[in-house]
Amino acid sequence: MAMNDTVADMLTRIRNGLVVNRSSVDVIASKLNRSVANVLEREGFLVGVTEVLDSRGHKALRLALKYDRDGASVITKIGRVSRPGRRVYRGVQDIPRVLNGLGISVVSTSRGVLSDREARGAGVGGEILCEIW
Repeated sequence: MAMNDTVADMLTRIRNGLVVNRSSVDVIASKLNRSVANVLEREGFLVGVTEVLDSRGHKALRLALKYDRDGASVITKIGRVSRPGRRVYRGVQDIPRVLNGLGISVVSTSRGVLSDREARGAGVGGEILCEIW
Protein backbone atom coordinates (compact mmCIF):
# COMPACT_ATOMS: atom_id res chain seq x y z
CA MET A 1 0.00 0.00 0.00
CA ALA A 2 1.38 3.41 -0.94
CA MET A 3 1.73 5.92 1.84
CA ASN A 4 0.88 9.53 0.99
CA ASP A 5 2.04 11.29 4.14
CA THR A 6 5.14 9.72 5.69
CA VAL A 7 5.69 12.71 8.02
CA ALA A 8 2.24 12.28 9.60
CA ASP A 9 2.97 8.55 9.97
CA MET A 10 6.29 9.35 11.67
CA LEU A 11 4.64 11.80 14.08
CA THR A 12 1.94 9.25 14.91
CA ARG A 13 4.53 6.54 15.60
CA ILE A 14 6.43 8.94 17.90
CA ARG A 15 3.19 9.87 19.71
CA ASN A 16 2.17 6.21 20.13
CA GLY A 17 5.67 5.24 21.30
CA LEU A 18 5.60 7.94 23.96
CA VAL A 19 2.21 6.76 25.25
CA VAL A 20 3.56 3.27 25.95
CA ASN A 21 7.02 4.52 27.13
CA ARG A 22 9.03 2.87 24.34
CA SER A 23 12.73 3.67 24.25
CA SER A 24 12.71 3.94 20.45
CA VAL A 25 10.41 3.72 17.43
CA ASP A 26 11.10 2.71 13.83
CA VAL A 27 9.77 4.86 10.99
CA ILE A 28 9.96 4.71 7.21
CA ALA A 29 13.28 6.04 5.91
CA SER A 30 12.90 8.97 3.52
CA LYS A 31 14.87 12.15 2.98
CA LEU A 32 12.09 14.28 4.47
CA ASN A 33 11.64 12.01 7.52
CA ARG A 34 15.41 12.00 8.09
CA SER A 35 15.52 15.81 7.89
CA VAL A 36 12.60 16.25 10.31
CA ALA A 37 14.14 13.72 12.73
CA ASN A 38 17.49 15.55 12.58
CA VAL A 39 15.76 18.84 13.47
CA LEU A 40 14.04 17.14 16.43
CA GLU A 41 17.39 15.73 17.56
CA ARG A 42 19.14 19.12 17.22
CA GLU A 43 16.38 20.79 19.24
CA GLY A 44 16.59 18.20 22.04
CA PHE A 45 13.34 16.29 21.51
CA LEU A 46 15.06 13.03 20.46
CA VAL A 47 18.16 11.30 21.84
CA GLY A 48 19.37 9.92 18.52
CA VAL A 49 18.54 8.92 14.95
CA THR A 50 20.06 5.81 13.35
CA GLU A 51 19.41 3.94 10.13
CA VAL A 52 18.42 0.25 10.45
CA LEU A 53 16.83 -2.47 8.33
CA ASP A 54 13.26 -3.47 9.17
CA SER A 55 11.94 -7.05 9.21
CA ARG A 56 11.38 -7.00 5.42
CA GLY A 57 14.88 -5.70 4.66
CA HIS A 58 13.80 -2.12 3.89
CA LYS A 59 15.62 0.90 5.31
CA ALA A 60 14.06 2.43 8.40
CA LEU A 61 15.00 5.15 10.87
CA ARG A 62 15.22 4.25 14.55
CA LEU A 63 14.32 7.29 16.65
CA ALA A 64 15.48 7.14 20.28
CA LEU A 65 12.81 8.88 22.35
CA LYS A 66 13.79 11.24 25.17
CA TYR A 67 12.42 11.21 28.71
CA ASP A 68 13.27 13.31 31.77
CA ARG A 69 14.57 11.96 35.10
CA ASP A 70 11.05 11.26 36.34
CA GLY A 71 10.24 9.18 33.27
CA ALA A 72 7.95 11.80 31.69
CA SER A 73 8.26 12.43 27.99
CA VAL A 74 10.10 15.55 26.81
CA ILE A 75 7.46 15.88 24.05
CA THR A 76 4.09 17.01 25.38
CA LYS A 77 2.35 17.46 22.04
CA ILE A 78 3.36 16.76 18.46
CA GLY A 79 1.13 17.45 15.48
CA ARG A 80 1.05 17.98 11.73
CA VAL A 81 0.26 21.50 10.44
CA SER A 82 0.62 21.28 6.65
CA ARG A 83 -1.14 18.30 5.11
CA PRO A 84 -1.16 16.91 1.56
CA GLY A 85 -4.66 18.34 1.01
CA ARG A 86 -3.93 21.73 2.58
CA ARG A 87 -0.40 23.08 2.47
CA VAL A 88 0.48 25.88 4.90
CA TYR A 89 3.18 28.30 3.76
CA ARG A 90 4.52 31.27 5.76
CA GLY A 91 6.97 34.04 5.05
CA VAL A 92 9.84 34.66 7.45
CA GLN A 93 7.86 37.31 9.41
CA ASP A 94 4.81 35.04 9.72
CA ILE A 95 6.48 31.84 10.99
CA PRO A 96 4.60 31.07 14.23
CA ARG A 97 6.27 31.01 17.64
CA VAL A 98 5.10 27.88 19.45
CA LEU A 99 4.31 28.53 23.13
CA ASN A 100 6.42 31.73 23.03
CA GLY A 101 9.54 29.80 22.10
CA LEU A 102 9.14 26.75 24.38
CA GLY A 103 8.16 24.61 21.41
CA ILE A 104 9.25 24.57 17.79
CA SER A 105 7.79 24.57 14.32
CA VAL A 106 9.55 22.46 11.71
CA VAL A 107 9.76 24.40 8.43
CA SER A 108 10.66 23.08 4.97
CA THR A 109 12.61 25.91 3.32
CA SER A 110 14.72 26.44 0.23
CA ARG A 111 17.74 25.85 2.51
CA GLY A 112 16.46 22.52 3.81
CA VAL A 113 14.30 21.50 6.74
CA LEU A 114 14.90 23.87 9.67
CA SER A 115 13.40 24.73 13.04
CA ASP A 116 11.48 28.00 13.26
CA ARG A 117 14.41 29.72 15.00
CA GLU A 118 16.88 28.55 12.35
CA ALA A 119 14.55 29.68 9.54
CA ARG A 120 14.13 33.15 11.09
CA GLY A 121 17.90 33.39 11.53
CA ALA A 122 18.47 32.41 7.89
CA GLY A 123 15.79 34.87 6.78
CA VAL A 124 13.71 32.29 4.89
CA GLY A 125 10.11 31.15 5.07
CA GLY A 126 8.53 27.97 3.78
CA GLU A 127 6.06 25.20 4.47
CA ILE A 128 5.20 24.64 8.14
CA LEU A 129 5.41 20.85 8.47
CA CYS A 130 4.62 20.30 12.16
CA GLU A 131 4.71 21.75 15.66
CA ILE A 132 6.24 20.15 18.75
CA TRP A 133 6.25 21.14 22.42
